[in-house]
Amino acid sequence: MLEFRISEDDTGLRLDKFLRRTLPNVPTSHLFKMIRVKKVRVNGRRGQPEQHLAKDDVVTIRGDAQALRQEREHTPPPPPEVDLSALKVLLEDEWLLVIDKPSGMAVHTGSGITGGTVVDLVRAYLGPKAERNGFSASPAHRIDRETSGVLVVAKRRPAMVHFTDVFTRHLARKQYLALVKGRLPQRTGLIDLPLPEHQQTAESRARRGVNLQEARTRYTVLGQTSEVAFVSCTIETGRTHQIRRHFAAIGHPVVGDAKHGDFAFNRDVKARWGLSRLFLHSTRLEFPHPKGQARTTVAAPLPPELAEVLARAGLALPGPEQAPGARPRVALTPGGDAAARADVERGSS
Repeated sequence: MLEFRISEDDTGLRLDKFLRRTLPNVPTSHLFKMIRVKKVRVNGRRGQPEQHLAKDDVVTIRGDAQALRQEREHTPPPPPEVDLSALKVLLEDEWLLVIDKPSGMAVHTGSGITGGTVVDLVRAYLGPKAERNGFSASPAHRIDRETSGVLVVAKRRPAMVHFTDVFTRHLARKQYLALVKGRLPQRTGLIDLPLPEHQQTAESRARRGVNLQEARTRYTVLGQTSEVAFVSCTIETGRTHQIRRHFAAIGHPVVGDAKHGDFAFNRDVKARWGLSRLFLHSTRLEFPHPKGQARTTVAAPLPPELAEVLARAGLALPGPEQAPGARPRVALTPGGDAAARADVERGSS
């Protein structure tokens, strides 16, 4: 018989996932059979595949301990080559890593993307510390490949569980800077426009029509000319390409947007102002810290290439904190994680 006591890092993990990670040589079908015939128990009671484990839970497994523990022989694939000079760390402690993601870098692998992602970058940076108790450091949320700015990476499983809840319940406050086409009629505004579900299947659309999801974007004009407006945006919902789709819908597409933008205007801006990327930057993120719930704020200044375009467009940055090369800002409210506070005080952000 095997017995395991659940650690803090495994808190919130499903029983079936815990078993697959702990007993890698046992076929998944056999693990589920062991659960069905009551050979897997949690705190003395029959385990359920979908149940979430809590700290100090005791998982017992009846069977030949030596056979169950036998390691699967395999050769791990070599880690992808990455350029660590692309990594800009804004904040790091034992729970999380916050980076300033460059434009053009995908968060995860996907269609046509096989490497050079944020996942590859942060795991190469963390080295052996990228994995802890079977959990590999992973981004806790997404921003578009073309968008730059603040991105949170969870270094421990409890941190990922925490951030999943934070972003699902919209407990984080996200602020973006964007340059949009045209002159906006009012200084502040709310775009409250439902958006079609980005990943809805063709079968689902045929069966029940387009699935519209609520989406709200608030904006403040920081400066504008007859051609463009420089805006600060906060999103109350987290839909795919939300800011880009919302501003395109009201006739003011984000400048440099190759998917939802004005292509002729983008070509003209590239020729006159040298803009060769999407003008959208995640400049500030506020969230409760996974340890102690202290309200944490991390900010990244506007990248130099965007600040230069802004100047060529005849617009000024709103303040010294957004000047090219300005120091990233990090703040924690009293009672926050001691290690994180020490990092901030040392200026390691």
